[in-house]
Amino acid sequence: MKFMDANLLASAPSSVMANLAPTLPPSLSSSGTVDEVTQVLPANPEESWQVYSSAQDSEGRCVCTVVAPQQTMCSRDARTKQLRQLLEKVQNMTQSIQVLDQRTQRDLQYVVRMEDQLRGLETKFKQVEENHKQNIAKQLKTIKAKMAELKPLIPVLEEYKADAKLVLQFKEEVQNLTAVLSELQQELGAYDYDELHTRVNNLEERLRACMQKLACGKLTGISDPITIKTSGTRFGSWMTDPLAPEGDTRVWYMDGYHNNRFVREYRSMVDFMTTDNFTSHRLPHPWSGTGQVVYNGSIYFNKFQSPVIIKYDFRTSSISKSQRLDNAGFSNSYHYSWGGHSDIDLMVDEGGLWAVYATNQNAGNIVLSKLNPMTLQIIRTWSTNHPKRSAGEAFMICGTLYVTNGYSGGTKVYYAFQTNSSTYEYIDIAFENKYSHISMLDYNPRDRALYAWNNGHQVLYNVTLFHVIRSEEL
Repeated sequence: MKFMDANLLASAPSSVMANLAPTLPPSLSSSGTVDEVTQVLPANPEESWQVYSSAQDSEGRCVCTVVAPQQTMCSRDARTKQLRQLLEKVQNMTQSIQVLDQRTQRDLQYVVRMEDQLRGLETKFKQVEENHKQNIAKQLKTIKAKMAELKPLIPVLEEYKADAKLVLQFKEEVQNLTAVLSELQQELGAYDYDELHTRVNNLEERLRACMQKLACGKLTGISDPITIKTSGTRFGSWMTDPLAPEGDTRVWYMDGYHNNRFVREYRSMVDFMTTDNFTSHRLPHPWSGTGQVVYNGSIYFNKFQSPVIIKYDFRTSSISKSQRLDNAGFSNSYHYSWGGHSDIDLMVDEGGLWAVYATNQNAGNIVLSKLNPMTLQIIRTWSTNHPKRSAGEAFMICGTLYVTNGYSGGTKVYYAFQTNSSTYEYIDIAFENKYSHISMLDYNPRDRALYAWNNGHQVLYNVTLFHVIRSEEL
């Protein structure tokens, strides 16, 4: 038996050598069978390597020899101690890493849950923010709408303040009239009936004149439009009766400008806005243009393709009066600038019923006539220098004819003719043409408002009047 070179074995790692020992068979023959196993003790205990086992074949030849370090040698090696210490540290670090990993996994799960909660909170905050913005926008829109409704009342309130002193004067006048009537009553025996009646009528006329002066004034402003309803075609007219009794708020509606004879009567403004509770009246003749007016229970309109004015009584459903307007143009001879057979425009103000038209004799310029509402006879006529075809629309307030410069785009009142002095002036009162096509514009003295038909929209404008009342006029 021969030993392996100690230098060769010393170069092999102890871990490899140690791992070989358990895997070798005790003895192998040439046929691969075990013949004999010889245990060899260390020849020299001082040597660091020893024969662990040896196997021989049947002829006594060595098959395999395994050597290994002494069992007590590694425990005394300083490097082994260092290795063991490092191994222990590694094991401690492994345990710490495992503990840290467990904690990290728990923390990660917590973070994931928190992240989901934060996402949910973020979504809720966004919803709350959007709802808040929507609520604010909705509230702002409501406030703006309310302000739009209240804004036209500002000039009215200012006007009432200006009228306060006039009302005091009116009260004083009433007191004076009451005193005079009391004196007349005491002196009844001293005067005959005719003279007393004359004095009472005179006082009554003065009272009416005083009331009319308090109600009238010069146009100084027009409010923003208030859209009441959207209905009908591009052209038409609508109105209320300025002489209707208290509580009568019926609305009259006429769609189109020619070849139509059906008039709708709505029970109230609310019913008109909701298209409820209306009665349809069939006129005996179709109307022409959009210059119709309802006055004291009757409708006044221009008969289609003629210069005839018709008074139709709604109470009796019949024509109560008709009158030819001599020399007046008709059938688009002298229409407003928008056309539409608007040759004859009927309107009312605080003073009564008026007709605006044009004649050949006045070279197509506007002619203004005051009519008797009972007989339709002309009371008085004024000739102006304004071409009718250049006017957008016209309306009467307190005996003054106001004319607009157009019917589309930017619109303003720029011409005024005063019947009390037969004079005119150019003014500049703008008003908003919201829907870009005005085919009807009339003043209602009871409402102190302009009624307009603007491209299929029924619109109202409040007006501001400036009062000039002298003490000698009272």
